[in-house]
Amino acid sequence: MKIALATVLCLCLASARADHHDSHSDAPDRCLGLEMDAVTVSEEGMPFFFKGHYLFKGFHGKAEPLNGSFPELEDPNHPLDHLDAAFRMHFENASDHDHLYFFVNDKVFAYYKHKLEEGFPKTIPEVFPGIPDHLDAAVVCPKPDCDEDEVIFFKEHEIYHYHMGNKAVEHREFKTMPNCTSAFRYMEHYYCFHGHQFSKFDPKTGEVHGRYPKEARDFFMKCSNYSDETDMVERERCSHVHLDAITSDDAGNLYAFRGHHFLQRDGNNDMVKVDTIEASFKELHSEVDAVFSYEDQLYMMKDDQVYLYKVSEPHTLTEGYPKTVKEVLGLEGPIDAAFVCENEHIAHVIKGDHIYDVDLKKTPHEATNERALTLITKVDAAMCDPHGVRVVVGNHFYHFDNIQLFVAGRAIPEQHRVSMDLFGCDH
Repeated sequence: MKIALATVLCLCLASARADHHDSHSDAPDRCLGLEMDAVTVSEEGMPFFFKGHYLFKGFHGKAEPLNGSFPELEDPNHPLDHLDAAFRMHFENASDHDHLYFFVNDKVFAYYKHKLEEGFPKTIPEVFPGIPDHLDAAVVCPKPDCDEDEVIFFKEHEIYHYHMGNKAVEHREFKTMPNCTSAFRYMEHYYCFHGHQFSKFDPKTGEVHGRYPKEARDFFMKCSNYSDETDMVERERCSHVHLDAITSDDAGNLYAFRGHHFLQRDGNNDMVKVDTIEASFKELHSEVDAVFSYEDQLYMMKDDQVYLYKVSEPHTLTEGYPKTVKEVLGLEGPIDAAFVCENEHIAHVIKGDHIYDVDLKKTPHEATNERALTLITKVDAAMCDPHGVRVVVGNHFYHFDNIQLFVAGRAIPEQHRVSMDLFGCDH
């Protein structure tokens, strides 16, 4: 009898574990057009999107169980339905600078370096007196974006500006903005998410300028599918998802690749067009790692393969390709970025935090002159044109006058926004 009972218990436990594991198969898909419960950036600046018991990190990738990153939010005695709001405190002179705040019903949780701060959770009035419970959204607003360092709280149509200095609460009315289900400060802009759409707003007045609302997954998610209302060109020009690769040809035309799509900006009139990678480079399908142009040919790298296409349209794969990265560039793939500067025959190849030189005039091609990158050690894409070297990291790029300053310089230059400064988007 004892053996039978033990067997039944083991089977029950196994079943429970299986059910728990299977529940992860019910994780939401960010590309189906979700209403996020809360949005913030991590201490490292990575966007975090919250839905139910799940967390999406960055602009692509699958949902992760929330308790894997913030276990204290999932109290067994008080099951979590969803987060109400979240933000990263971003006032450099504040003692809680870079702390993450999460709001659940009438409680607030404060984390620093992924650890729950001592004494938390606390009630919302203990930390933010005058702010109600069961919030809809919250976003931090530092000077000079707001008159003072403030946190803006949203509950239905009520807007609360909480002044960090004197803890005063100011009620405001945002007439032109819909009720926010989550809010987000990103790249010094303010976004109100409502359903699966978003609007960019002025944090002082709530005014929304431009053509809004827009589909959130078109600009904040790396999804291959579009909504019915999507303007493909605007989506790719204005997306905040990082580029996979970028280059320009001898005529000054710029090619930028992201996920399943690529943008081509005409060097004569700055007109931008968008197409799928598969439609123009059918052998590649999507997700290229690096691209550079040399002698009117596009060298396109994906995993450990190189595909060679003529710059002129239609883009036809050169006979004998694809070849391995090792054959063409003299080192094992995959690589992160590569570029050739105007009137030169040296391909500069970035792999991890090192850069190599490949003389394209010599055969066999060898990767030589290995150097460590010290200023920027994680490169998403890079290109070289008559203006210098542009290095893309996330949503920004950095301009260096020459390769020497990029590799051995002592100061990182000013950040530029990819969407605005490369493709003329307004945000």
